[in-house]
Amino acid sequence: MLDKDAPRASPTWRDPKRYLWPLGLIIPLSPFLAWGLVTLLGPGAFWTLGLMIMGIALPLVDKFAGVDRSNPPEDALAALDKDKYYRWCVYLFLPLQYAGLVAACYLWAHGPLGTPERIGLAVTVGVVGGVGINAAHELGHKRENVERWLSKVTLAQTLYGHFYVEHNHGHHLRVATPEDPASAKFGESFWKFLPRTMIHGLHSAWDLESRRLARSGSSPWTLRNNLFNAAAMSIVLFGVLIALFGWIVLPYLLIQAAIAIVLYEAANYLEHYGLMRTTRPDGRYAKPSHRDSWNSDHLWSNLFLYHLQRHSDHHANPVRRYQALRTVDESPQLPAGYAVMIFCAMVPPLWRKVMDQRLMDFYDGDPDLVNVDRTDRAAVRRLEKLSGARAQS
Repeated sequence: MLDKDAPRASPTWRDPKRYLWPLGLIIPLSPFLAWGLVTLLGPGAFWTLGLMIMGIALPLVDKFAGVDRSNPPEDALAALDKDKYYRWCVYLFLPLQYAGLVAACYLWAHGPLGTPERIGLAVTVGVVGGVGINAAHELGHKRENVERWLSKVTLAQTLYGHFYVEHNHGHHLRVATPEDPASAKFGESFWKFLPRTMIHGLHSAWDLESRRLARSGSSPWTLRNNLFNAAAMSIVLFGVLIALFGWIVLPYLLIQAAIAIVLYEAANYLEHYGLMRTTRPDGRYAKPSHRDSWNSDHLWSNLFLYHLQRHSDHHANPVRRYQALRTVDESPQLPAGYAVMIFCAMVPPLWRKVMDQRLMDFYDGDPDLVNVDRTDRAAVRRLEKLSGARAQS
């Protein structure tokens, strides 16, 4: 499916992961796979298959498969970006995502499921929605209008349409600074970060859209406001599903949306924890660099997340497509893939044990380089303790 007008890469290089990317479609297929396993084998625990795949299977495969530090050569990047095969690996996520949602609504309404099984299915659909936010993330960064539109369509399932605005026009400008609601500070637990990023992210999205519309002489109270048209998509989607299957599906739709949001914001939490952009001589922040995001080069979880874990190169080159993202030596590295690190993030003492010393080591023990809330006395004391212990070692 190569574009015949695309630049040609070096004939000696072939993408070794080219035909592995469709594996990511296993996630939106997981409600159907769960249905099949329960039908064939019986145990209702299979309704949580999405969580089993992302939370158990992928970490185990990552553990044994190891990391992938390979990069495409420079002369292959243009051709990779133009190759439409990779786009279809993302585009196909959408119809499968919504087919799974409709199937789940049918099962919630008419299937022989008890309440625990219905909740288990909501967990699987929530995992699909969380990975769907990541697919929307990939699409929303692109210049083509159709991909930006598809990004908002993907977000409708999770009621998270403001992400399209805040992530692209807020987070990418303020990343790894105290002003960014999506960049976690040192010592800030995930459960403290979650309401902060959601509330301030929504406020930021409204402010950004209001200013965008004001520049064209328009009021923010218009359907041209991306927050309103994204919300309208969610309302229409939920309304149609309720009309088709009844009000019984509403609580499960809300549960799956909440799960998806928590999972994606947990990824946001770990991507920039404690990292701070450098400042220029004039006091302004330097351009985002490869040092401003935590990376993970674990092969299989990257295949399922469209290279989201090569996050540093994404921030350095926001419109670069996932297949062309690189890993670089200067990026700070996580000890495991996102699935394991999300679990760690949800247990604050475990997260601090795994990550705080790693952060200090990355900054050579200099506490002044760390993004920390200086009014958080407990975080400042821990930072000083870690810095002092490293200086003595």
